[in-house]
Amino acid sequence: MMPDTSVPSLRIRVINDVTANGHGNGEYVLYWMTTFRRGESNFALQRAVELGRELNCPVLVFEALRVGYRWANDRLHHFVIQGMADNQAYFAKRGTTYFPYLEKAASEGSGLLAALAKSAGAVIGDDFPCFFLPAMTRAAARQIHCRFELVDSNGLLPMRAADQVFVRAHYFRRYLQKHLRPHLEDLPDPDPLSQLTCVPRAAKIPEHVAKQWPAAEVDQLARDAGLLSSFPIDHDVRPSEIKGGTKAARTILKQFVRQRLGEYDVERNHPDSHGSSGLSPYLHFGHLSPHEIFSEVMKSDGWQLEQISDKPTGSREGWWNASPFVEAFLDEFITWRELGYNMCWQRPDYDRYESLPEWAQKTLRDHERDLREHSYTLKQFEHSQTHDELWNAAQRQLVLEGRIHNYLRILWGKKILHWTPDARTALAVMIELNNKYALDGRNPNSYSGIFWVLGRYDRAWGPEREIFGKIRYMTSDNTARKVRLKQYLKKYGELP
Repeated sequence: MMPDTSVPSLRIRVINDVTANGHGNGEYVLYWMTTFRRGESNFALQRAVELGRELNCPVLVFEALRVGYRWANDRLHHFVIQGMADNQAYFAKRGTTYFPYLEKAASEGSGLLAALAKSAGAVIGDDFPCFFLPAMTRAAARQIHCRFELVDSNGLLPMRAADQVFVRAHYFRRYLQKHLRPHLEDLPDPDPLSQLTCVPRAAKIPEHVAKQWPAAEVDQLARDAGLLSSFPIDHDVRPSEIKGGTKAARTILKQFVRQRLGEYDVERNHPDSHGSSGLSPYLHFGHLSPHEIFSEVMKSDGWQLEQISDKPTGSREGWWNASPFVEAFLDEFITWRELGYNMCWQRPDYDRYESLPEWAQKTLRDHERDLREHSYTLKQFEHSQTHDELWNAAQRQLVLEGRIHNYLRILWGKKILHWTPDARTALAVMIELNNKYALDGRNPNSYSGIFWVLGRYDRAWGPEREIFGKIRYMTSDNTARKVRLKQYLKKYGELP
C-alpha cells in the first residue's frame, strides 16, 4: 500500500480549474520549476508526482532561465545554472525527464511553456509572491488550457495560512506560536520521485519543441562562467565565490550545524566570527528546502515536537523549549524570514514607498528638508566612495561576494538614508544595490530588511533626530563599539 503523499490543500492554489487531462492529451504532468529549484523536499514537485500517479503518466520537469528580467547578470545566472547542473544529474539518476532551457536572447523562449503545456494533463508551478514571478504566472495562465496549479513550498507556515498582514514581528511570532505546530507535521516528502515507481515510462519532450528550443548545456556553463559572455546580461557583476546548487547548499548547512550553530545566539552579530548561517542565497533560489534546514537544526539539538509550549507569548525565547542558540536561529529563520512572505502575497505594493506605516512616512516627510552633512550619488555608493570606512567595507563585500554580513546590512541601509536627499531616494538606492549584487535579493525577506530601515515592522523611537525623525537611528561608531570588526575591515577595507 502506497503511503499518503498528498500535499496539504492550503499549499495548493488552482489557477485554471480544469479537470486534469480534461483536454484529451495528458502525455505527462508538467512541473514548471521557477522558484523551488530542487528535486527533494519540494511540495510542488510532490504535487506533480501526485497527479502523475492519478493520471498514470510521467512527470516532465521544466526549468528555464530568461535573460530579460531586471538585474540579470553573470552572478545571478551562474548561481542558478550551477543549481540546474545539480538538478540535471539528480533527475537523470532518478529516470525523470528534466528539460533545462536558457534564453540567449530576450523573448527567445516565448511560447515554450505553452507548447509544453499542450501535451500536458496538468501543469504545476511554484507559488512565489515576489519580483516578476506573479506577473509571469498570470501571463502563463492565459496560455495554459489544462489544469494549472501553483504550489507553495516557501516556508514552514503555508503562505496563505494567515490572511492578515502583520505590522510587527511580535504579532506574527505570536500567531506562529498559536498556529504553526500542525504544519510542522505536514512535511514535504524528502524523495517525492520515489512515488512514481508505478509509472513505467519517462516523459518525452515533443520533437518540435526540442528542435525549436533545444535543451541547454548547463553542466558546461556551470563549470565555466566565461561562457556567459554571449548572453545579453550585465557582465560587470561577476560570479560570486559562493557556489550555487543543492550540493553546495547541503555542504554549507552541515558546516553551519556542526561548527557555528552552537554559538549562533552570541556570535551571529560579529562580522569577525562568521557566525551567520550562509543559507540565505540557497533559500532564495530554492536550492535547499526550509523544511530540510529545520529538520537538520532540530535533530542536532535532540529536539522533539512535544517540547513546544502550549502558551503563545510572542516571546523570542521559550516557546520551542530548545537550546538558546537554536531558538535564536529559529526566530531569524522562521519569524523574520516568513514575515516578508506574509506581506508580499497580500500587498502588491510591498516594494513601494507607500507601503510604509503612516507614522514612518509622516516623520520622514517632516524631516525631508533637514541638512545632510554628506550626500552621495548612486554611483558613489556603488563604488564604495563614501567617507565611512565601515560602510565602504560592507558595500565592497556586497559587490565582491553578493552578500553583506547580516548586522552590517542594517547599518548599510541606515546610512544610505542618512546620506541621500530624501527617503524615497534612499529606498531606490537600497533596492538597486541589493537586487543587483545580492544573491538573496529580489526576495520577500530581502524587501523586509530594506523597508525595516525605513520603519516597517518597527516603532517610533525617541529622541527625534534630524533626517531620521522617529526612525531608529544607527551610527558606524556605535556599531564598531558593539561588534568585532578588525578582521572584517582587514579583508574588505580599502585596498592599498
